[in-house]
Amino acid sequence: MTEVSAIYTIKSKYSSLSIKEKKIADFILEHPKDSVNPSIEELADRIGTSESTMVRFARKLGYTGYQRFRIALARETIPSNEQVFETEVSDQEDPIDTVFINAKKTLNETYNCLDRTAVKEAGKLLSEAKNIYLMGLGGSNIIALDAYHKFIRTGLSCNYASDFHMQLMLSSQADEKDVALIISHTGSGHDTLALAEEFRNNGCPIIVLTSHNRSPLARMGDLVLHVSTSLSSLVAESFSSRIVSLTIIDVLYVEILERMKDLGVENLNKMRNVIAKRRT
Repeated sequence: MTEVSAIYTIKSKYSSLSIKEKKIADFILEHPKDSVNPSIEELADRIGTSESTMVRFARKLGYTGYQRFRIALARETIPSNEQVFETEVSDQEDPIDTVFINAKKTLNETYNCLDRTAVKEAGKLLSEAKNIYLMGLGGSNIIALDAYHKFIRTGLSCNYASDFHMQLMLSSQADEKDVALIISHTGSGHDTLALAEEFRNNGCPIIVLTSHNRSPLARMGDLVLHVSTSLSSLVAESFSSRIVSLTIIDVLYVEILERMKDLGVENLNKMRNVIAKRRT
């Protein structure tokens, strides 16, 4: 069944909207394409309203939440090739060039604005933690697994699970001597926030790695490591931000080893030796 136009829905239900909701509708109708990319927090600021009003607006239109409305608006206003590549492209462009250029741009933007003090503080927390909990859902779980693969080389006690319920079980065991690294591109998923809430209730410090430093998850973190994304990024599943997130994991790994000094090198060599025995 063909999905009803988001723009048409706004226009047809305009008279039933509140004054604040009409302010949102007016902005989106005037700037439909520019309303797709910003996060709910950023767009609310731009319009001059609250996030809760944005959510109510989307639900009054018949969507289960703002993200559903945003996807519908993107389908209607953004060309399909831009939705795939997260940036404006022409039919003449080589997909290889598009992907590499976008990834390099995102890496450079993050490098230029990365909070190096926060990185140092995160390295200190991780290197001194009794236990490290590495958390992420969906695509972010792949990054959490990469962090687990890196950090266990240091000899630190690391915990990782791919299943959400297992992650919840792990988070219930955390305390103030531990550290949780929670990875989320949007920082707004209900399950991810549930994990953060459990860690916070247990007094466990939280390091957040996210593309949205004003998201609900970022507000729950003790430290936030921000991944910049291209201003033309159009979809939540940003593949360019994943590349940068993996790079920041590498930065944290090096930071941890530098803080652990000889002990870190000793543990790293133990790992290398045991793996070398399995090679011919």
